[in-house]
Amino acid sequence: MNDPVHTRAYLDGVVIAEDFPVTEVSDHLARPGVVVWVDIRAPHRDDLELLATELGLHDLAVEDALGPHQRPKLDHYDTHLFLACQVLGLEASGELRQTELDVFVNSRWLITVRKGDGFDLTPVVQRWDRAGSLAAHGVGFLLYALLDEVVDGYFDLVDRFDEYWDSVSEGLFADRPISPGEQRMWFQMRRSLVRFHRLVVPMRETISGLMRREHGTFGDELYLYFQDVYDHVLRITESIDSLRDLVGTIVETNLSLRDYRQNQVMKKVTSWAAILAVPTLVTGYYGMNVPFPGSGSLAGVVVSGALVVVLSAGLYVRFRRSDWL
Repeated sequence: MNDPVHTRAYLDGVVIAEDFPVTEVSDHLARPGVVVWVDIRAPHRDDLELLATELGLHDLAVEDALGPHQRPKLDHYDTHLFLACQVLGLEASGELRQTELDVFVNSRWLITVRKGDGFDLTPVVQRWDRAGSLAAHGVGFLLYALLDEVVDGYFDLVDRFDEYWDSVSEGLFADRPISPGEQRMWFQMRRSLVRFHRLVVPMRETISGLMRREHGTFGDELYLYFQDVYDHVLRITESIDSLRDLVGTIVETNLSLRDYRQNQVMKKVTSWAAILAVPTLVTGYYGMNVPFPGSGSLAGVVVSGALVVVLSAGLYVRFRRSDWL
């Protein structure tokens, strides 16, 4: 599925023509019962304008398909629907990879517009080919299988986020500082999770719009299938919300552990500083150039040494009992 433009014509769910020129789309549609699918990868304006002439695509929908970064949405026009969604993946660096997928939908034809190579339609086409009787439902089934494949990719992404943050939580209490590289990865994964949530949440309304019976978009036979996709989107949204709560807890716990470890270090440093201050104080006193009890005698040396040992040992025992050392 790497050709810039790919076409197919179906009759009762069976492929009757493939890879024909876009200019022949209207000829195939002239036959009763024929359904046409056109896929365009990295579209040019000329490609879509030619299809707009052939099929009567709305100018605003064409502009949306040519423009960048459309949020998931469903627009209703007189002769067709325009659906935009994002195919998502995760790079090894933690960056979220997104490929926009735009779909023009009519009861007789389906046009998919992929803005990049991030979504391979081969599994979707294979699913269409082995659908059997379901393929006879025409565009409705083609659209269902396409959206189901996109949403299944979201489940894979949720699993990857879940595995990563599980590994982070397991190593959270390890007695070692977090390296700058790990902190950068934390930040990138958390930012990607926020973007993931922002791109998936609008899909609920998009799928819900396809299911509204008053629009009469598809027959009742396919309602349960689109309901299944909608339920999957709800499960993914709930999973993302749970992951966001987990990430927030991990970050707060990490900050608390960092403060705790810092306090432990400060207590040890302060304890040893207090112990080392004792000999400094005693030797400083006995080193004065003024007479004092025991000055110039063995008794003064013994007393000063005893003070250093006793006071230092006393402070050490006291700090140990207080768990400062």
